[in-house]
Amino acid sequence: MGKYIYQYTDWPNFTWESEELINLLAEVRSLQGYLTGNMQALGFDLRNEANLETLTVDILKTSEIEGENLNSEQVRSSLARRLGMNTEGAVASDRDVDGIVEMMLDAVQNSADPITDDRLFGWLASLFPAGRSGMYKIDTGIYRTDKTGPMQVVSGAMGKEKIHFQAPAAEKLAAEMNRLTTWLNKETKIDPVLKAGIAHLWFLTLHPFDDGNGRIARALTDLLLTRADGTNQRYYSMSAQIRKQRKGYYLILEDTQSGDLDITKWLLWFLDCLLNALRAAQEILAKVLTKHKFWTKHGTLKLNRRQILLLNKLLDGFFGKLTSSKWAKVAKCSPDTALRDIQFLLDNDILEKEAAGGRSTSYVLAEIV
Repeated sequence: MGKYIYQYTDWPNFTWESEELINLLAEVRSLQGYLTGNMQALGFDLRNEANLETLTVDILKTSEIEGENLNSEQVRSSLARRLGMNTEGAVASDRDVDGIVEMMLDAVQNSADPITDDRLFGWLASLFPAGRSGMYKIDTGIYRTDKTGPMQVVSGAMGKEKIHFQAPAAEKLAAEMNRLTTWLNKETKIDPVLKAGIAHLWFLTLHPFDDGNGRIARALTDLLLTRADGTNQRYYSMSAQIRKQRKGYYLILEDTQSGDLDITKWLLWFLDCLLNALRAAQEILAKVLTKHKFWTKHGTLKLNRRQILLLNKLLDGFFGKLTSSKWAKVAKCSPDTALRDIQFLLDNDILEKEAAGGRSTSYVLAEIV
């Protein structure tokens, strides 16, 4: 087995070439300020909507990275309830959805609070409310014990496994995690954005839990980026960008963890990913502004609960084509009622029929002028 990063005698005294990072870091910091400034100018309701949209995407994507697809409506509803926002059309949410929502909100809304063993155990318990990951029991109040063997990141079919990384032995975890949390909680001269990147790598290298390490590492990153932004609302999603760059994410982690303590390449990747996340935030802003423009234009029109529900679903990104039968199913009404609802919206130029496409007529939002 080759030497892993944590096996160097100077671990965890990371080094990096500041000259190689300075321009990219400056661009990130500039775009962070620009985005936060634009959001602050939107007003209270729109900022809350942007925050809800960003957190919804963040939770969905951090789970997708691990191969788990959560129900987007459940995530959004669970978040809205906990943020005290309008829950018109909200759906009930599963325990696992509520758990990851609680973890993320704790990371963001309480970002200034100390990061402790107990807090991390709480996050782990939130991820696994039943105390199990599939068929496997998860000990949510302790760090891993390696009772079934060393913690390894493995790919490939059984008998042909490839070991990408082997984490430090369990008996070292208490001391290692104490060193990490002490560093996280103390003031340093390191730029807060770089600190987030270092913490992400450091936590994943320790891999302190039986499961959930990736999601907790990204929640920890969101916590530190929230501190860096100086606001407890999120307007960009690092997890969404990591999801887009997932292959590169795993490759740079493996390369860095098998290298030496110079983590310049990792920090360059992290900053580039963050910069792309900040740029992608413009899409979330555009979506929020479109929704605001829509309701500003049509807010005075007398609409029933079903129409408001379905219009919001269209504005949030309705999956598939909206037909009268889907309307009836989602709104829990009869087909005739669904057709009357739709016809009213057609008559008022809110919906329009989609171009011919099969036996069922489908509907889309009319362009907002």
